[in-house]
Amino acid sequence: MRLSEIQGAFLDWLASGEDAAMRRLPLAKGADRGLGVYQNNYRAALMACLADSFPQTLLWLGEGPFEAAAARHIERVPPDSWTLDDYASGFPASLAEDYPYDPEVAELARIELVLSQVFVAADAAPLDPGAMGAIDWDHARLQTVPALSILSLHSNAEDIWIALANETPPPAVRWGKEARSVLIWRQGFLCRLRSLDSDEAGLLEYLSRDASAFADLCKIAVAHWGEQTGIARIGQYLAQWVADGLVR
Repeated sequence: MRLSEIQGAFLDWLASGEDAAMRRLPLAKGADRGLGVYQNNYRAALMACLADSFPQTLLWLGEGPFEAAAARHIERVPPDSWTLDDYASGFPASLAEDYPYDPEVAELARIELVLSQVFVAADAAPLDPGAMGAIDWDHARLQTVPALSILSLHSNAEDIWIALANETPPPAVRWGKEARSVLIWRQGFLCRLRSLDSDEAGLLEYLSRDASAFADLCKIAVAHWGEQTGIARIGQYLAQWVADGLVR
């Protein structure tokens, strides 16, 4: 049996815990007596990873329900990356399956996942407010910084997250059929989030796809709101984006 086959069989057994999987391992007689230590360590490491990655979701659900959901996720989804840090990425989808009538649970986990991803995203120098007067805006191109993401949520999960993070009583759950946009980004060494109206969300998504001419952004605004209102709205949005460190 090749080393890669032994490793694969061992991983199958760790993930499933089934006797049939253990019997596929080339073990000497009696050598299986200590294998339970490895399986306990495997599950404990994955459980700790999820608890560390989703602290506010754990608070919202409570320790017992969170650990039960994490155990079901570990049963269904074995790790498939070289780093344990990536294991958290599938947990919001598992929570959506486990709590189909409580959408704030999975959305709270999605917020925490994106916060962690934004925190380690690539650095990029945002536009310096002091340099705006020297820019040739007729030819300037803008793009969002890498450490930025926009989520579509149906609940008020961002308000719940903020309350839990600040150790204040969370609001009652609200949700609706229409999705709302929430912006998550890193400014310096701090991650932030705020709600977006649909217009601002659309413009930021447009800038996130590629560097775009500022003049084209103005044309989009004028076509949507008319010349006077459109230029004013773009000016307001640009001032907010620069203050928040969203564009470069």
